Order: sequence, then C-alpha cells, then structure tokens
Amino acid sequence: MNVHDALTQAQARGLPRIDAQMVVLLSVERDTHDRAWLWSHDDSPLSDSQFTRFNALLERRLAGEPMAYLTGIQEFHGMALRVDARVLVPRADTETLLDWALEILEHRSQQAPTRPRVLDLGTGSGAIALGIRASHPPAEVHAVDASADALAVARANAHQLGLDVHLHHGNWFAPVAGQHFDLIVSNPPYIAEDDPHLPALAHEPRTALTAGPDGLDDLRHIVHTAPSHLQRGAWLLLEHGFDQAEAVRALLGQAGFTHICSRKDLAGIERCSGGQYPFGG
Repeated sequence: MNVHDALTQAQARGLPRIDAQMVVLLSVERDTHDRAWLWSHDDSPLSDSQFTRFNALLERRLAGEPMAYLTGIQEFHGMALRVDARVLVPRADTETLLDWALEILEHRSQQAPTRPRVLDLGTGSGAIALGIRASHPPAEVHAVDASADALAVARANAHQLGLDVHLHHGNWFAPVAGQHFDLIVSNPPYIAEDDPHLPALAHEPRTALTAGPDGLDDLRHIVHTAPSHLQRGAWLLLEHGFDQAEAVRALLGQAGFTHICSRKDLAGIERCSGGQYPFGG
C-alpha cells in the first residue's frame, strides 16, 4: 500500500478528507500539518510498521476517538497542549471563557496594583489556568481537579510550557479551604446524565462531562459555594451548555451576584455566564 492508497482507503471507510490526511501523516510519523508531503510522496509505499500503525489509527478514529487523542496534542489559545484519554479535549468554545477572564484581569490591573489570585476549578488539561498564566503573567493561578490523572496531564503541560501554576488535588473548593480569590473560573461538567449526545463523547472521561439529571448539579454547587472564596468585587465566570445560560444567570442572581451577564461563543450561542460578587457596604 502506498500513500495514495492509504488516503483512498481511509476516505472510503468514511473518514473526512482532513482526518484521512492526518491519519496517514501520523502513520508515517510526519507533522500533521505537512499536507504538502502527501502530494509529493503520493506513490511512496508504507513500510510494514507504517501500515500496521495506519490500520490501528484508522480503526481508532473510525470508532470515534478524538483526533487530539491520536495526535496527543490540542491547540488552545496559541498553546500546544498535550492531551490523552485522562482529560477532556479543550474546545475552541472555551476560549470564550478564557478571553472574558483575561478582560477582567486586565481591567483589574488598571484599578489595583496587587497581584490577582485566580482559581480554575476542574482544570483538566490545565487549558484555562495555563492560558491565564501565559497571557496575564502577574496572576497567581491556582487550579483544582478531583482527578489525579487529570492533574498529571496539567502538570506535564505546565512544565512543557514553562508556566508556574499551583495545582491542587481534590473536589472543587475543598483543597483551597479558607482561601480567597479575585477571580474564579470553571468549565465544569454540565451535560445531563441522559443526554442523547453522550455516546458521541464515549472516549472522553464521563466524570468530566455529566452533572446530574439536568446537568446543573456542579454549577449549582460552584455558584452556591463561590461567595465564601471570593474577595469583594471579584468575579465568577462559568462555562455551561448551549441551553443553560438562563438557568445559570438565575443561580447567580439567587446567590447575590451583580452585573450578571452571558457571553456568546463563535457560533453565537450563550456559552458562558458570570457575575461580580458585590462590594461591601
């Protein structure tokens, strides 16, 4: 089998053209962006090891495994993050949350000279925490995850990127009991346990996806608990499902937050909601 035949077979089996190209490039251990190589080596034969690797990768992708797990890398906000089945693949939608957080930190830096303390709850691969640390160096960033496996991935990403982030193992606020922050951000599980889209996400850790019958269990807990960990005037920003913005805004209002609003993702969907913890007296 040569390169052309491999591409043809992958597409005949149902892979989109871009996925077929990436699988072949991975099989021959080329950069997955080097598509020009495919055209210049169209008739190059695959070695036995490359052929074996091609079949294995093809079957994994056809089974629905995210391409990021095959490559081991996911681009996020200008960073190349290492990812695998221990963590969710960071989505472009989550950049909406990160950009909002950076806006708040930039505004704060113009008002207060002190170093801001930021908390990322359910950090997973570390995407949000590392994005904040990379784009706003003055921030002291803390990141929490209940999964030791996820924290290992975040730790490896922090080391690779040379970014100093304080990582804590535990459930939500438990590892930072008694501490207060100028900004709390989270992309928690928010999918309902019976959501029909879950089978398409079967390769990603379910504990990082679902949160009760309506998908709001973790969001409720975070909104309810956050005030005891926020400085006066600090912000809480949350990513949520495509149809949960109204419910999350209501939760924030019930918890006493002010300036409550939502932000839309690139598709025009309200993807994040947040509010400011009121200033005292």
